[in-house]
Amino acid sequence: MDRNSVIGFLLLGVLLVGYIFFNQKQQVNITKEKARQDSIANLNKPKTVFTDTAKLATGNAVQTDSAQHAQLTGEFGAFAAAAVGSVQTTIVENDDVKITFSNKGGQPASVQLKKFKTSDGAPLMLLQGSFNRLSLEVPASSSKVLNSADLFFTPSPVQKLADGTQSVSYRLNTSDPAAYLEFVYNVKPGTYIVDYTIHAVGLQGLMPGNQNYLNLQWNSQEDKQEHDMENERLNNQVHYMYSNEKHDYFTLQRTAHEKLENKLKWVSVKQQFFNTTLIAKKDNFNSAEVNAKVPESGNIVGQTFATLQIPYNRANDFTFPIEIYYGPNHYKTLKSFDLGLEKIIPLGTGIFAFVKYVNTWIIIPVFNFLSGFIGSYGVIIILLTLFIRLLIAPFTYQSYVSQAKMKVLKPEIDALKAKHGDDQQAFGVEQMKLFKSAGVNPLGGCLPALLQLPILVAMYSFFPSSIELRQESFLWAKDLSTYDSILNLPFTIPFYGSHISLFTILMTVTSLILAFYNRGMTDQSNPVMKYMPYMMPVMLLGIFNRLAAALTFYYFLSNVISIALQWVIQTFIINHDKIHAQIQENKKKPVSKSKWQEKLEEVQKRQVQQKKK
Repeated sequence: MDRNSVIGFLLLGVLLVGYIFFNQKQQVNITKEKARQDSIANLNKPKTVFTDTAKLATGNAVQTDSAQHAQLTGEFGAFAAAAVGSVQTTIVENDDVKITFSNKGGQPASVQLKKFKTSDGAPLMLLQGSFNRLSLEVPASSSKVLNSADLFFTPSPVQKLADGTQSVSYRLNTSDPAAYLEFVYNVKPGTYIVDYTIHAVGLQGLMPGNQNYLNLQWNSQEDKQEHDMENERLNNQVHYMYSNEKHDYFTLQRTAHEKLENKLKWVSVKQQFFNTTLIAKKDNFNSAEVNAKVPESGNIVGQTFATLQIPYNRANDFTFPIEIYYGPNHYKTLKSFDLGLEKIIPLGTGIFAFVKYVNTWIIIPVFNFLSGFIGSYGVIIILLTLFIRLLIAPFTYQSYVSQAKMKVLKPEIDALKAKHGDDQQAFGVEQMKLFKSAGVNPLGGCLPALLQLPILVAMYSFFPSSIELRQESFLWAKDLSTYDSILNLPFTIPFYGSHISLFTILMTVTSLILAFYNRGMTDQSNPVMKYMPYMMPVMLLGIFNRLAAALTFYYFLSNVISIALQWVIQTFIINHDKIHAQIQENKKKPVSKSKWQEKLEEVQKRQVQQKKK
């Protein structure tokens, strides 16, 4: 490996390490002032609901019916009749989701994804618990606002439509028989989408005269689902897309508050492998305000408090349709909606955002093709690795040929070094002349390395984000989407962790073997050039110890193929004597110079002469 190749690989290593640290940086900014968090909690605290008329008692005396009615009317205005009730639930399900609706709030009380389990084998509940709310602010009067989640709706029986869709509606009656609020939910077969329609009739009279919006409160709690809580929190994000197709996001660990003031197509709370998304079906959301919190809990990944502003035209019969996606972060599924939802999957971000095209145009299509007829994802990774190496094989061969040429020229280069001593400028001029006369491109060994960089980074993004690998085992790895552990340590080693990943160790060992195999092609007189190829794998050991087993297995396998290819090509294919003879023939040919080369050499000569003077 020549100096330029080593420099190329070192630059790739530095860029890769920088990219990894950028993605794993966990600067937690959510621990704001306690008062701020308390105020957020108070804003979203459910209002008092009377579920038992005995609670209307004052002191030890039970109030009369008229007194109870007066108190309810004063507290809940036009919705006084909905303040008292008992909780009733209705279950609607298809092959993918099981949703339990509650008449309290007329909202989903729990959502189970039927085809998935948590890391410990329990049913995967994407939504459960009283923290979760989907609540519309409703006017009790022109000066008083309630949350629909605190009121009792009247449910309708589940209706099954001709296409298999199951429909259930919840009506919130008012003191005026002609005015009501209704939520309608449609669950179609074979989909993770729930149609949610807000239907308001005759409520404009209760609204302040200049109010042209409704506030939809959406609280979401993300419970632990995966093996690695730290990685889950790193992937717990809020994504959103504006009406102008601009997509953005923030991570709950790093941002506690975000105000989105432009019109929005959708807002999504993303977990590592699943998400819940609210999609404006007809009109866009006016704006949104999101507060986030990461509790000090071993079972709660994060909590979000979002307020979505809905445009309200004050029509007597007003509807606002919304689609709610409860499902996996599966690229093909999300892309099928043609809403840009697939952008929540991190296939390339930051300075390496361009690698998402490598993933979407090459890696994902090949991966999906192989998974169509191969059941083992370990075998799929092996075939995918072979495909990628085959794709870049011509460039790899040219790289080895370039290295062989540099090796043949090494004695002449050493002679030039001895001749010019410390005069690096003169040495550079003579070295370029030598390369030109011999027909050698000194950058020829860098091209394969540059081509591999996007693929390396693409794989770094692809494997940890692929839900297809979730809970898929291979060899000793129980779950290819997280790290493989052959030994859990009773203590934590700084910069390494509390477990030992065998795939990571194999990746590191093969990287060291590859560096040792190429030691004769590096400048051994330069300590940096001599030892850096050995330092990089050791530096990456602690970083990759926590990454997905699929990723470290891919890098290990790629190293093995590189070692085998290099040995075969250099032993049986490349003929150094023939290359030496060809170089000597090239030196006899007249060298044609471009104008740019002539000007460059002229400048270099002048600099050498000035330095001598």
